[in-house]
Amino acid sequence: MPGSRKKRASWNGTVIAESDHCEVVEGNQYFPAAAVKREFLRDSSTHTVCPWKGTASYYDVVINGETNKDAAWYYPETKSAAGNIKGYIAFWKGVKVE
Repeated sequence: MPGSRKKRASWNGTVIAESDHCEVVEGNQYFPAAAVKREFLRDSSTHTVCPWKGTASYYDVVINGETNKDAAWYYPETKSAAGNIKGYIAFWKGVKVE
């Protein structure tokens, strides 16, 4: 169920994403792709596999010349159980979500 309170993701004081339509899975806030400032994301070659969600792809977060490697992830295609987060983006590795 989408959260009703606005959530914000930031790193080094810069807001990367903001939305009141996040999905929560395993304690992680997944932001709709349209709510994420793509200018701060750079494609990563990293991929991981979750048995019930599918294969995740990653982004590096790049702000003011600093790179936070693989700090964002998303599922371009999901298994049916995780259909609610297809294309949504989540953050970790020091990205503050509040």
